Amino acid sequence: PGEPQWDSPWGPGRPGWHLECSAMAMDLLGETFDLHGGGFDLIFPHHENECAQSEAATGKEFVHNWLHVGFLQISKEKMSKSLNNFITIRELLRNATAEELRYFMISAHYRNPLEYSLELVQQTKQPLERLYTAINSVKVSAPASQNTEFERRFTDSMNDDFNTPEALAALFDLAREINKTQDQQAAAGLVALLKQLGGILGLLQRDAAEVLGKVSLSNLDQHVQDLINARNLARQNKNWAEADRIRAELTKLGVTLEDTIGGSTARKV
Repeated sequence: PGEPQWDSPWGPGRPGWHLECSAMAMDLLGETFDLHGGGFDLIFPHHENECAQSEAATGKEFVHNWLHVGFLQISKEKMSKSLNNFITIRELLRNATAEELRYFMISAHYRNPLEYSLELVQQTKQPLERLYTAINSVKVSAPASQNTEFERRFTDSMNDDFNTPEALAALFDLAREINKTQDQQAAAGLVALLKQLGGILGLLQRDAAEVLGKVSLSNLDQHVQDLINARNLARQNKNWAEADRIRAELTKLGVTLEDTIGGSTARKV
């Protein structure tokens, strides 16, 4: 009572939220389509009604796969316009890159709730840098390695209801394999595979050196170069304590060293 309505041959008519969605979906996507998304709070009554009326009208399966997402939350509350606790993409991208935001979103399974804060988004810098460091460690190119355990694990994870956290785990194991592989050509094939699989998730397509802020060793001042040379000598002599001491001193000067099979690379921090 008191809700908007109109007269019809079947009784009072009501604005049709469910019907509108069926009409729009069929107009744009056809009577049957592959994926239908939405929050898990829409399963009933909205999606059940949408599915029932569509299939009653056409006699065909309406949607092959329903993907119901968990809530994006702020302070354990659902992010929503009605609560005025939301942040726009434009605002977020002033403080984080699009790749960091994408990584943050797929680090949890899409059906699970995800707690948002800018700090949590910015914490994705470190894992992304680990992957880009593996890519940057190899200086030759090669076709992507074929029939690897990593590709199989990645594909199996994505086929398991888009299990992106497990897919990301496969990428990190692949990066570890790159870091310990002594053969540059073999490592290059794994790097190509890492970029290929990352591309499926929309990750790892930027220039690795640019992302990491790499600097050429020859562009560093003489004092820093002398420290690096002394550390290399300490490592050759297996004087690990001295090598660690020099690394710590370099860190204080704003220079991070990364030891790879292709040699040490420096990065300003």
